[in-house]
Amino acid sequence: MRLTGRVLWLTEDAELLSQQLDGQDLDAHANALPALEFGINTDLLINGAACTLGYTGDILGPYLLERFKDRVTKNAIRDAGFQVVVGGEAYGSGSSREVAVVAHEGAGIELVVAQSFQRIFQENMVYCGMPFTTDLSVVDRLRAGQAVDLDELARALPPFFRAVAEQGGLLEYGTALIDGRVTPSYRVDRAPRAMTCVEKIIARRAYGGPARERGLASVQPGDQVLCEAGFRGMHEYTTGMVMHLYAEAWGKAPVVRPDLVAAFEDHFVLLGDETVPADVKTQRLAPARKLTAEMVDACEAHGIRLHGPNRPYPAGVCHRLVVEDYASPGTVVVLTDSHSCTAGVLNTFAFGIGSTAMAFALRTGLVPVTVPSTVRIELTGDHRGIVSPKDVILHLIGDPYFREERWRRSPTDTCVAEFAGPALDGWDVDQLSVLTNMTVEGGLMTGIVAPCAAVHRFLAERRGIDPGPSFVHPDADATYARVLKIDLDDVPLTVATPGDSRNRAPLADHAHVAVQNVVIASCTGGSLADLRSAADVMRGRALGPGVRLTVTPSSHDVAVRAQQEGLLTLFRDLGAEVTAPGCGVCIGNGPGIPRPGETTASTTNRNFDRRMGAPGPVFLVSPAVAAASAVTGHLTDPRALG
Repeated sequence: MRLTGRVLWLTEDAELLSQQLDGQDLDAHANALPALEFGINTDLLINGAACTLGYTGDILGPYLLERFKDRVTKNAIRDAGFQVVVGGEAYGSGSSREVAVVAHEGAGIELVVAQSFQRIFQENMVYCGMPFTTDLSVVDRLRAGQAVDLDELARALPPFFRAVAEQGGLLEYGTALIDGRVTPSYRVDRAPRAMTCVEKIIARRAYGGPARERGLASVQPGDQVLCEAGFRGMHEYTTGMVMHLYAEAWGKAPVVRPDLVAAFEDHFVLLGDETVPADVKTQRLAPARKLTAEMVDACEAHGIRLHGPNRPYPAGVCHRLVVEDYASPGTVVVLTDSHSCTAGVLNTFAFGIGSTAMAFALRTGLVPVTVPSTVRIELTGDHRGIVSPKDVILHLIGDPYFREERWRRSPTDTCVAEFAGPALDGWDVDQLSVLTNMTVEGGLMTGIVAPCAAVHRFLAERRGIDPGPSFVHPDADATYARVLKIDLDDVPLTVATPGDSRNRAPLADHAHVAVQNVVIASCTGGSLADLRSAADVMRGRALGPGVRLTVTPSSHDVAVRAQQEGLLTLFRDLGAEVTAPGCGVCIGNGPGIPRPGETTASTTNRNFDRRMGAPGPVFLVSPAVAAASAVTGHLTDPRALG
């Protein structure tokens, strides 16, 4: 590759960004960098509205980085002739949406350079064939007129990634695997070693080749292996792309174990609500219905079960439904959504993947895994009915150890959080799932809850099974990247300030912030436990003047039980907009989208700029803090209400 176009430096300084868009190249070098934007996220790379339009480069290219710093307009990247894009740390944070990579290709970007990449985005680049590097000196070489061997960049990757690149992509690798033309790129004869929960699950489920039983004696961080995929799931944003890729590679070949696959109509089901702004519906509703129709057709063609309103299986947010009905201890669960890690609450290895990886998993029954390092988080103390899991996880992922990814040793490293300790039994599975759900917001691959009484009780009562024999316990002498001991007495009520979930701050520092829009919803904030917590604060009180409240249960089961307990009636009587189950406003597709001038307090898991469908600051809070804030009209500690 030679530099025939331009280099776009994604700077913190909006003026420097504007200069580049206006045609002025920055005089920047690997040893003289401008301040690069931290956490360029997938909502910035390709926004939720554009994602409804399709999944090909010609459709998505014009929208790459649209509205970044309020300076990038539609077609700006492509029209300015940029060939290379350079970002800061944690490039590709957020969603598993593979369309973020496709948008780069469609905008004419041939190389992505960043100080570090987030796992799913990096995997998507490998599987799509998009060249990338964390070596910023490559940009200096290109600008000096040198040719850069892109194959050389691929050869610097770990063995499995190299094997995929050699075959021309993951689906091509899958065909070679099915045909017996490739063998595992990793050693299958290994000595035993002490392992963490996730390492044990990977080792037990690892593919050893066509003539071997599943399982390896051990794995260790940095290994890249193929694992037996248990439950696999998709939703409306992704199913069309997954099955398009699948058909291109394998035609009408049958899906492996379709009984362990489901599709979920959850991201668009609230888009047509009368309270959704007209401009949002005009932009998103028609193409969203087209993507939904593609999902329905694919399910019928391949015998895949379908969840959603008036569908054969119950409605709800996919992650909540997976916890309710599908995830099991010791299994591997993957969905085309970054918050798949929610199911880690059930002692499951659960993580998000892109569309190409899902197509591969549907056809082969396997999923590629880079074995993560593990941080063990031991929780002690009493939450006293005050400190919630939302406070704990916001406190954790905002810690410099996670925010700065100090666990990282190489560009392709991954990491998981293993939650343990006596404090876990102070919460139920609904509440504990908040811990695992939001690990991805801290740059982690996933979270997993070590066996505990709360998980045992849930599986026994919900599924009627004794999970004891299937629980995966870590070895006493397992090796961890770090062991963190957290006493709940030391965790303050915590918020994430606007822009990133890692922007932690004590609630007390922001009690002066006025809020006009309050949202209690999503896979991390709309469970029965969440609704109960909010109702306990609001019972006998009223909404503050000028405050809007939107409540969205996370599943059909949650809605039914909340109605039976009188919770939904309580919220309606207060004047709240209570919706059917769905993702909704979390991704800007439902009631609760911020109005001009509003500040939002939300129980959702992500507060990227404009993610909720409109500009305006969004603070992430616990359900109890959201409820108290709805009463007072400013961010409020529930204890202040008496």
